[in-house]
Amino acid sequence: MARAEIHSGVCGFVTVVEATADAGDHHRVHLKITSECKACQRLAQELTEVDALREFTFRGEGPLTYQLAAKFLTHSACPVPAGILKAVEVAAGLALPKDTIIKVSKE
Repeated sequence: MARAEIHSGVCGFVTVVEATADAGDHHRVHLKITSECKACQRLAQELTEVDALREFTFRGEGPLTYQLAAKFLTHSACPVPAGILKAVEVAAGLALPKDTIIKVSKE
């Protein structure tokens, strides 16, 4: 299982993603997403399983994660979809676990 804890920024919401690869098919990843954000809660109800290989291309219809994010999330800069994808790739054995950081400042 891979776990991502996503602190979304100024909204103050925290979303936790638990991604578990299927025992018979490591590219099939089951998702458990919990969040304080109502939009992310709606996303979590629909995004419960993905094909990890499909999630890592913008060809065709693109990642299901981003398709459903466009349907349910109201803020296009929300880091939750990227955090979901990071957890998926680690769970599927396609990447090593490593923190991803976005630092934002105004100069």
